[in-house]
Amino acid sequence: MPLYGIGLFFHLAETMQNDTIPSSQHEGNQHDMLMQKVSGLPTKPGIYIYRNVSDSIIYVGKAKNLRNRVKSYFQDRPMDAKTKALIRYIHDVEIIVTDTETEALLLENNLIKEYRPKYNILLKDDKTYPSIRITNEEFPRIFSTRTIIRDGSQYFGPYTDGKYLYHLLKTLRTIFPLRSCDLPLTDRNISDGKYKVCLDYHIQKCNGPCAGHESKEEYGLHIKQAIQFLNGKTREVERMMEDRMTRLADELRFEEATIIRNRLQLLRDYVSKQKIVSTDLIDRDIFAIAIIDDDACIVILNIRDGKMVGKRHFFIAQAGGREEKELLRVALERFYLESDAIPEEILLPIDIEDDDYDLLWLKEKKGTSLDIVIPKIGDKKKVIGMAETNALFLVRELHLQRASRDQALPRGIAILQQDLRLAKAPRRIECFDNSHIQGTDYVSSMVVFLDGKPKKSDYRKFKLGSFEGNDDFAAMKEVIRRRYDKAPEDLMTLPDLIVIDGGKGQLSAAMDILSGLEHMKDIPVIGLAKRLEEIVLPGQSDTMLLPRTSTGLRLLQAIRDEAHRFAITYHRTLRDKRTFQTELTEIEGIGEKTAQKLLKHFGAVKNIKSANREEVVKIAGKKVAEKLFAHFAGQKT
Repeated sequence: MPLYGIGLFFHLAETMQNDTIPSSQHEGNQHDMLMQKVSGLPTKPGIYIYRNVSDSIIYVGKAKNLRNRVKSYFQDRPMDAKTKALIRYIHDVEIIVTDTETEALLLENNLIKEYRPKYNILLKDDKTYPSIRITNEEFPRIFSTRTIIRDGSQYFGPYTDGKYLYHLLKTLRTIFPLRSCDLPLTDRNISDGKYKVCLDYHIQKCNGPCAGHESKEEYGLHIKQAIQFLNGKTREVERMMEDRMTRLADELRFEEATIIRNRLQLLRDYVSKQKIVSTDLIDRDIFAIAIIDDDACIVILNIRDGKMVGKRHFFIAQAGGREEKELLRVALERFYLESDAIPEEILLPIDIEDDDYDLLWLKEKKGTSLDIVIPKIGDKKKVIGMAETNALFLVRELHLQRASRDQALPRGIAILQQDLRLAKAPRRIECFDNSHIQGTDYVSSMVVFLDGKPKKSDYRKFKLGSFEGNDDFAAMKEVIRRRYDKAPEDLMTLPDLIVIDGGKGQLSAAMDILSGLEHMKDIPVIGLAKRLEEIVLPGQSDTMLLPRTSTGLRLLQAIRDEAHRFAITYHRTLRDKRTFQTELTEIEGIGEKTAQKLLKHFGAVKNIKSANREEVVKIAGKKVAEKLFAHFAGQKT
């Protein structure tokens, strides 16, 4: 696909005012220059990718008309808080042209899943919940799974209620004679007589296709009925079973007809217990949304033949500042991208963004017509109200879980908060330490403790080089600047407490940098002096001494020791690498790659010295071997 890159090398952080793009003369010149670049974009469908100054992808969007869509971001118009924040950090835009709008939608979905851009709406879905899989085999199997394999198998779900799933599968296998084994059944294996029937055959739970007692066509009919059953099309299944029972009775095959009758009764018992939602028999999906603070929940109810046969929900974090119509549109697209079961009617509480686009795409995927309806009164409005009640319950439950989790502070964190008189519990603590030998191989480490435990995936190591000689204060300034001197959106999660390994000098050096960063002014910083385990506070001449038995002090010591260990380990790695390779690379004619090849094979320089000439020639060649042994011979003399 064609890829166009347009450099937008400007920053709008200073130009954002109120709810619109400003229009002063200087800013207008920037805007005009941008419009000139954007005006060169094609008017075809595709996706656009916004990157920040660090070249990270911060937003992926789709468009029917790329030029118009990208241009709309930089026009004088009202916009929500999230869009304003996004525009502030756009540094570059790329586009990918697609042949159709559907291709753009699929590509957008894949890129969002892969890169998880900060300003896209990210749905937390039900992938941790099991689904029902119907395998793509000659004699398909039906079972529950949490793993989706795209091999032609069909999936139903996911099912959030494990008990309901268990009951559904049990009912399915009771009504339909489906195999429960995992034998690789093929016509050839069956005709060769490789398999024998199991207990399921003798208790009439399976018709024994493994031994040729049931043909592929007959077994396929049961699979077809099972699929209709899972899709909620029970009326059609009942009709087929009634016809089969009547035909068997007419043929005087009463025993087989009795088996069908018993299964039909089980099916009717199951159907009678399903919740009746509407008296008409139109298949429809109902969408509803509930928002509390910064969290949103979207619920989708699946209605088939007037009965509710399924429910799915998505959670959306950082939903504050987003419009409901945008959240619903993203959920609708995501849901039907992953589902082939598109109903005749979709009920929504409000209009969504690009509803004509989504309607066209859904009709194309379904192959027949469908309607998107926003009911105002009547039974359909009541059904949406039921879905909204479910969404509100789920988002409230999420809030209660978070509140409970937030209250359950580890003892060390709670005591440390009390000892240091912090306004907020220091759940995330970042600690810095320096390591060097007489000013060489200067490095710094940052370790992270989350709820009192190390989070090694967030550790960082820094090779320093902005100063010369032995200068711990300059080293601390460099590492603090490199860690925090970024826009808040470009940083990983900010800490609740910063710990500097050292006394007043190191702490003062860190504060020289932090005090100039607006987004860091409210984060508490302490120093931990090693001699008496004193806690040094910014701007205070007196230090704080915690009791030796304090759990909070022991936590700080553990964090400091881990930062020290991590810094020393990195320092030794650099030092060993430098000294390990210097003796070889200082030999004229031996470069870094050759030295690495030799060290990889022999393990150490001393092993190269003791190796025989033929082995060295085999690894590095005759010329290198001659230079090596001439160098080592000179050392002996």
